[in-house]
Amino acid sequence: MTHQHTEDSADRTARGLGWFSTALGLAQITAPRALSRLSGVDDSPDARAVMPLIGARELGHGALLLGSRRPAPWVWTRVAGDALDLTLLGRVLRTRTGDRQRRAAFTTAAVAGITAVDLFTALRSVRRGGGRRSESMHTNASITVNRPRNEVYRYWHAFENLPSFMLHLKEVRTEGDGLSHWVAAAPLKKKVEWDAEVVEDLTGELISWRSLKGSDVDNAGSVRFGDAPGGRGTEVRVSLDFTPPAGKAGTAVARLLGEHPEQQMRDDLRRFKQVMEVGEVVRSEASPEGPHTGRLAKQYPAQPHA
Repeated sequence: MTHQHTEDSADRTARGLGWFSTALGLAQITAPRALSRLSGVDDSPDARAVMPLIGARELGHGALLLGSRRPAPWVWTRVAGDALDLTLLGRVLRTRTGDRQRRAAFTTAAVAGITAVDLFTALRSVRRGGGRRSESMHTNASITVNRPRNEVYRYWHAFENLPSFMLHLKEVRTEGDGLSHWVAAAPLKKKVEWDAEVVEDLTGELISWRSLKGSDVDNAGSVRFGDAPGGRGTEVRVSLDFTPPAGKAGTAVARLLGEHPEQQMRDDLRRFKQVMEVGEVVRSEASPEGPHTGRLAKQYPAQPHA
């Protein structure tokens, strides 16, 4: 009885947020100049152009929340939008003065309050979901590395090396007997941790692993190493099964943030190829950082050697 009440309450809150998104989106599209001034942004051409785009995003949130039978998990899409809005408002606060800065500060506080409601509602949907196995996902990726197979295997097998090309990993620490501890970045500047064990290790051919009970992220996978055709080095094939912390809705948010697991794995392998063949990750317009805004900011135009 209590569980059902929690579900209904979370969904009711989510629908209320859907109506809020719809009303806000309509206002941003029909009166962008007025809202720009009210929020302390300004009424510059750039602001007037961006405001309707944010409004369209809000209408999308509203349609998703109001059209879903179980809307609470989809509040994660609003959390993603909130994170973007707070980032933009943070920039505004640093560049405004006087009355405009005060209006921007009030707007930031209001958005932060709404973010807290969104996050609370989204987290309630995660708790009630109970980490069901039906939410698990499977993804594969492969790449050819122009280095000998045993060399490629050895570098990957030293798990402490993995954060050098897997940008979402903060730390991997081996603890002996095939056990290791992993720390990874999560949305909204959070982190997740898990312990894993190696379940099969064939030198130069295969490493497979699985997370241990009680991990923040349930996952299992393997990486296979084989000779590439034509003596072109080593073919690396990665297979991964995992349960997103927020289920399918969390995966949808990951797509919005440019962090979908399949894309992330492909980008990781491109960086791995650079590390093995060049000795470092080359950061330029062509660097495989993915579309994540924060990562794109790290890139810079390639410069010729002096």
